[in-house]
Amino acid sequence: MARPVCLIVNPNAGAGRALRLLPGVEQALRRLGLSFHVERTRSLEHARELARAARAAGEVAAAFGGDGLVGAVAGELRAGDGTLAVLPGGRGNDFARVLGVPRDAVMACELLAHGRERLIDVAEVNGAAYLGILSAGLDSDVQAVAATTRLRLGNGVYLYGALRSLAAWREARWTVTIDGERLQFAGYSVAVANSGVFGGGMRLAPDASLEDGVLDVVLIGNSSRRRYLRGLPRVFKGTHVHDPAIKLLRGREISFHADRPFTAYADGDPIAELPLTVRVQPHALRVVAPR
Repeated sequence: MARPVCLIVNPNAGAGRALRLLPGVEQALRRLGLSFHVERTRSLEHARELARAARAAGEVAAAFGGDGLVGAVAGELRAGDGTLAVLPGGRGNDFARVLGVPRDAVMACELLAHGRERLIDVAEVNGAAYLGILSAGLDSDVQAVAATTRLRLGNGVYLYGALRSLAAWREARWTVTIDGERLQFAGYSVAVANSGVFGGGMRLAPDASLEDGVLDVVLIGNSSRRRYLRGLPRVFKGTHVHDPAIKLLRGREISFHADRPFTAYADGDPIAELPLTVRVQPHALRVVAPR
């Protein structure tokens, strides 16, 4: 890689982690002989503007922050000649984990000089793009708690959110249509995965691929609260899929709604209200990845 780099930094990512790491990242980019400039975001919409400007200038758009920033930048680069690079600076960094990017942001800079480009799939809902997992239901409540708590829990914030949300949970009834086939069930949540990891390393859809042109759908049906909690640690290993309350399906177009309102979250941020339809855009995004 020898193209100039637009380093798009979310200064608030990871409770200021990206900002603290920025001097080391700049030093690494200079050491590698890369031409770059730094742009600090004021909002996700500002990040999208910066991504469009980088694409127009022929620069690699390097998203330095969390999964929300990565998803916002990716949405502006898909289906065009833009290129995305990822430097992990957030709390979960799930997309970087799936892509094989080093967890150390300074080490990840090496990819900008020596990485290779891959074409990957992107998921789209209501015109908005995401790279990871969209989910709604109990997950909506968990994400809302995780986003608003002031406790410094790191990745443990998602377990904290699950414990708080589960205490007040009541059953939801879901209608899901996958490539024209309709099904109904009662349970906790519906998730539509492009990559298979969210929540700081939870392998919700362990067999999901970024390059297969389909989306993985995870339906979590009714079970006791105690059983649900016992299954949470297994999600980090991907072994939860053997639970009979969980159904895994695949498709290119997935529509779903519930018997009450939910906000769907993707890449750590709210993305749409139910009902919604998710579609896959195969090989729509060029990313910098390890060789």
